[in-house]
Amino acid sequence: MPRGPVISPGDGSMTDEPTELSEGPTDSMRDLGKYVYCIAETDQPLDLGLMGIGTGDNPVYTVHHGDLAAVVSDTPLRLYDPTRENVLAHELVNEAVMQDHTVIPMSFGTIFRTDADVVELLRSTGTAFSEVLTTIRGKFELGLKVVWDRDKVVADLEDQDEAVRGLKKEISSTTTDSTYFARVQLGRLVEAGLEARANEFVSTIYGDLRPLSVATRANKLIGDNMILNAAFLVERVREQEFDAAVKALSRRYPQLLSFKYTGPWPPYNFVNIKLKLERAEAE
Repeated sequence: MPRGPVISPGDGSMTDEPTELSEGPTDSMRDLGKYVYCIAETDQPLDLGLMGIGTGDNPVYTVHHGDLAAVVSDTPLRLYDPTRENVLAHELVNEAVMQDHTVIPMSFGTIFRTDADVVELLRSTGTAFSEVLTTIRGKFELGLKVVWDRDKVVADLEDQDEAVRGLKKEISSTTTDSTYFARVQLGRLVEAGLEARANEFVSTIYGDLRPLSVATRANKLIGDNMILNAAFLVERVREQEFDAAVKALSRRYPQLLSFKYTGPWPPYNFVNIKLKLERAEAE
């Protein structure tokens, strides 16, 4: 029998250990578990239609305890690969619920065995869930990735930096061995200049957007040309103001920077919940 999950609200991403599942088709896969997408604050049943993860028509509905609801669909007890199709199905359910409710998103692949296990989750952690929902109520996450055109930034740097211009002129006007050392020095100056320019861009972006958000989180950069990968927790009432600020930043650097702006999302980056459903051995 489950003794109950453990929850640790905080900043960051979510990790879960709801149950032990097997890979590949087994006899247990014929049994259905409950895939949990998110937790919402409502005592009214929700019916989101046939949009659940997996093959076939899988209704998405709610399991309740008091004023808390887990949004679930029936699923074989299996491990889901994070394919584009599966992840999109997970996200689409959360986005649908988020239209009318504040949600605590569960990480991809969270499965409980029975309705009773889900109710136990809601019962034993109701206070903690309610505290998190209070903190994020009326807010959602917006994502921003910024990449630069490195060649154009280097050209811009060469135009504006006197030391860089001098070294380039020296290299182009001589054929002696001294050009090797000049090239090494030029490379160092350019790299230092690029680092300073990236820091300047990022500082400006954060400076304009942080006052419009409740919290921010910097995520890992992807690729050599990305200079910012951030998530912002924003109040719904400030969405248009935040949108306008992002557009203004994009217009400020039209040749140098490209902005990829996404959302709104459930606050994946601002809720850290660790679930562990412990099982007691029969005495």
